[in-house]
Amino acid sequence: MRFLTANPSYLQVTPLALVILLFLLFPVVTIVIVSFWDYNAYQLLPDFIFENYEFLLTSSVTLSAYLKTFFFAITSWLITLTLGFTVAYYLAFYIRSPLLQSVLFVLCTVPFLTSNIIRMISWIPLLGRNGLVNSTLQEINLIDAPIEWLLYSDFAVILAFVHLYTLFMVVPIFNSMMRIDRNLIEASIDAGASAFQTIFQVVVPLCKSGIAIGSIFVVTLVMGDFITVSLMSGGLSASVGVLIRNEISLLQYPAAAAGAVVLLITVLIMLSIMFRFINIKKEL
Repeated sequence: MRFLTANPSYLQVTPLALVILLFLLFPVVTIVIVSFWDYNAYQLLPDFIFENYEFLLTSSVTLSAYLKTFFFAITSWLITLTLGFTVAYYLAFYIRSPLLQSVLFVLCTVPFLTSNIIRMISWIPLLGRNGLVNSTLQEINLIDAPIEWLLYSDFAVILAFVHLYTLFMVVPIFNSMMRIDRNLIEASIDAGASAFQTIFQVVVPLCKSGIAIGSIFVVTLVMGDFITVSLMSGGLSASVGVLIRNEISLLQYPAAAAGAVVLLITVLIMLSIMFRFINIKKEL
């Protein structure tokens, strides 16, 4: 107490440090410890073994699940980045009225008034074999038979991810674009740059922090997701999150903990690579 009294700065950060220690570090350390335990059909056996990691890292099922997860993450990231940048650019540079900007921005958040499950289920009546899309296409004679891959496929999974997470790209990119000096845009145009040159040589470099923050949100959310993959693929696709969920349902907690640790390390490696290309603290 005497030390904290003599150093008020430590006293100020102590509550936050305790919260991080209790709700972040302690659970992670617990998961790491459990990942080395043994187990059987009835109980957990405290031990220090590497079989959980050995099976995880040598299994072809795990490899295919990671490849599928990377496919979902990269594809969803590219689509949400394109859509998020386009929407943010339109709101920031084409809508002059601050009131209209606010109204349109709030409209972008309307889907978040409902849960993720409801938003995913809403696609089923649209994309199903007898859904609205197939029925409409058949009525106007564009197709002779229902399109099977619209639902319960990788396409449906990516569509749901884009629907769920595009706003996580729009918000940080829009925030970065609103801080760009409009005189720089005018100077670029006066110098003879085309619209695309202005976007890629002026706007994109100045909103790198927003792109990076949005990318972190989207990639981490997709990498750890299992509900969307299970529901929208109809159980036909597996991701790392689905494997972990299945192991938990079978009470194989050490194996699930090992999978969670490997997934965490994978995400941290991806984020560290991203941070090498952009210094978010400097850009903010």
